[in-house]
Amino acid sequence: MASRKVGVLTFHRSINYGSYWQARCLVEGLRARGLDAEILDHRSRRVEWREARNAFQPTLPVRTDPRHFAALGRKTRALIAAVNALPLSPPFPLEDAARSPGYDAIVIGSDEVWNFRHPWYSGASIFFGEGLNADRLVSYAASFGNHDAADGIDPHWLERLRRFHALSVRDENSRAMLAPLSSDRLSSARAERSRGTSVGQAAPSSSLELAGSGRKDSSIPLVLDPCLQFPQVIPDAAARSDTRYAVVYGHSFPDWFTAQLGRWADATGTRLVTIGYPNPIADDERIDATPADFSTLIAGATAVATNFFHGCVFAIRHARPFVCAASPYRRNKVQDLTRALGLGDHLVEDGTSDAAFAHLLAVLPTDLPARLAAERTASSRFLDHALA
Repeated sequence: MASRKVGVLTFHRSINYGSYWQARCLVEGLRARGLDAEILDHRSRRVEWREARNAFQPTLPVRTDPRHFAALGRKTRALIAAVNALPLSPPFPLEDAARSPGYDAIVIGSDEVWNFRHPWYSGASIFFGEGLNADRLVSYAASFGNHDAADGIDPHWLERLRRFHALSVRDENSRAMLAPLSSDRLSSARAERSRGTSVGQAAPSSSLELAGSGRKDSSIPLVLDPCLQFPQVIPDAAARSDTRYAVVYGHSFPDWFTAQLGRWADATGTRLVTIGYPNPIADDERIDATPADFSTLIAGATAVATNFFHGCVFAIRHARPFVCAASPYRRNKVQDLTRALGLGDHLVEDGTSDAAFAHLLAVLPTDLPARLAAERTASSRFLDHALA
């Protein structure tokens, strides 16, 4: 019997280590489940131009020093080469989803695929399932990013998400955005019970499925980022370096954070290595790191200082202590990840004492493996249900 053909729809060509790794982990994780999975290779010259501009000017309106362009160029080429080595569909236009291949199911996520504030993917209807050739639409760890639930969602988009067979998200803000769908499902279940039928008897194509998360309520389930759900895709930690170093991953850090990090590095004799982006506080630069280098450097580090979601994710994957100065753009997804895993205090703020800062860069909670295992079980249950 042939394996079911499954497509993965995400921001796989973003010039970003997290985008690459979550796309790879999701597609390889699905393949490990016996599915014939590949990434839908949507292409757009407009998007690619914006990605390239952002790759060389990541901190606009503050312009990047041209001395870093060569290293940023090497990083960009390394990411493009790594993406091209992934299992990809034949390319098709982003704006014409009808030209994409046909699948038994398409999994949309993991990324902020529904973010109406994204600078170039905002409002791309393909991520809401429009025009796709699939018997079944599923979201896995999808997100509205920094589009706040208080700003709401137009019914036009909600109607498209209502056609999904199973939905999951990675943060509470996104769950709140989809609350009307949870209410619809609960009302449908009550109506069916009153008619003497069960929810399971409803036709899959006519009602949104929310079960399978193991949760007792009818809310859209929260699931793990693919890098934590399928950690076997990422090579295990290498032998620790003879030189004590901490990774700095991100950019545009607040002044209080860099000052506090500098004091900690001086007090502990730790060198600071920046990955992917220039950072004046760093002792060493690996701006041109490949995706594999990114993971290896975090695996060998003493600790991680970041303001990026996947800086936290990879610190957790490699069991490295970390601190995160969550920016407004990334706060929604970072705070819910850390809260779910008992790591909320690793989100530091102006006013965190030097002693507390140092403690967080030295240890992780002893119950973290158990919490990860529990979240993986719930996320696996959702996938079992969604792709059954």
